[in-house]
Amino acid sequence: MQTAAILYNGELRTTAKHLRSGTVIETDAPVDNNGKGERFSPSDLVATALGSCMLTIMGIKARDKGWNIDGTAVSVEKIMGTEPRRIIGVKIQFDFPAGHGLEEKDQKILENVAFTCPVAESVHPDIKQDVTFNW
Repeated sequence: MQTAAILYNGELRTTAKHLRSGTVIETDAPVDNNGKGERFSPSDLVATALGSCMLTIMGIKARDKGWNIDGTAVSVEKIMGTEPRRIIGVKIQFDFPAGHGLEEKDQKILENVAFTCPVAESVHPDIKQDVTFNW
């Protein structure tokens, strides 16, 4: 089943529609690659997908264990390389809300499952995943 339909709008911008939900995402080329930088770039989406996927997998494990990680915030930094122009690293920082009540062993379980998310398992091993968990 097709996941998305993407339309080139001109001016280095695309519109991607998730076919099942109808949700739309626009992308724009980044300023350092001839774009306006007014939307996520495609490579921004890759880095963002990694952080979102990790948090989602942690959410699944937390729900299964009866733990509450609501309010957890994630910051993502994409690091680009040149020749070839590509993502060479992603820095991800998890900030868990105060009073989460998770013991250290529970925290380690969540940290470990984060690295098993489908996106983390799919990105090339040369892309450094620098992940920090602030409990």
